[in-house]
Amino acid sequence: MPSPASGVLAGRTVSRVGYGAMQLERLHDDPAAAVALLRRAVELGVGHVDTAQFYGNGFVNGVIREALGDDVLIATKVGADPDPGAPIPLRLAQRPEQLRASVEDNLRSLGLDRLPLVNLRRADRQPGLLAEGDQRVDLDDQLAALTALRDEGKIGAIGLSAVTPDVLRRALPAGIACVQNSYSLVGRDDEEMVELCVAEGVAWVPFFPLGGAFPGLPKVTDEPAVQAAARALGRTPAQVGLAWLLHRAPNVHLIPGTASAAHLEANLAAADIAFDEETLAELDAIR
Repeated sequence: MPSPASGVLAGRTVSRVGYGAMQLERLHDDPAAAVALLRRAVELGVGHVDTAQFYGNGFVNGVIREALGDDVLIATKVGADPDPGAPIPLRLAQRPEQLRASVEDNLRSLGLDRLPLVNLRRADRQPGLLAEGDQRVDLDDQLAALTALRDEGKIGAIGLSAVTPDVLRRALPAGIACVQNSYSLVGRDDEEMVELCVAEGVAWVPFFPLGGAFPGLPKVTDEPAVQAAARALGRTPAQVGLAWLLHRAPNVHLIPGTASAAHLEANLAAADIAFDEETLAELDAIR
């Protein structure tokens, strides 16, 4: 049976395959193409776009501001700010006053009075920068800042990113809409988190959905069982990897990114893939 095409995220019903906007940075020299790609995504049914102020130092948010209307759920993240020119062009911004400033920056660059969904990117587990010194901030202090912003109407819903199940359990009383962690068919360390999110009605939004985010890490598309399923279904291995995530749990929402219209269409078509029991079992057995 195919997975339902839509689900609830931050209180809104949206298509379960959204769009991760980070790759729009690649179109920095052709902003019109970036706007056209986003509008094409909406034409194809995308109702959820994931962004951050540090994507292209505000460039991506500017494209979203021009391309999208209120009918698309825009999710952004705080916990890091742009740091142009640095080897890694972002710096941690975990302190409560920095979180507030990041929210204000996103409101300005996106041209919004209210951010529908803001994910707090914690910095106490990899992948990504790890917090040191004054950037090691207690979760409760961060949540206090974000809930205050929500009470002020500047945030609609709060999510978490790069967290453990224990951190989610601590945060649940604040009202958590989603969790974004690295997770794929070949990177399944967070099985406990997936089940916790299902039990608590929290959306699971995996990033690096095809693995291979860094050199030397396994890629979903290299797995023989994935390649065999793709051949049998007349699909690509990447589509099979995305479809498996949608079948993994009913609360999964995907945010694959691309700067190509053809690749965008292929990603969205993954929602139409149905697996028979044998194929699904073979995919589930990959570890």
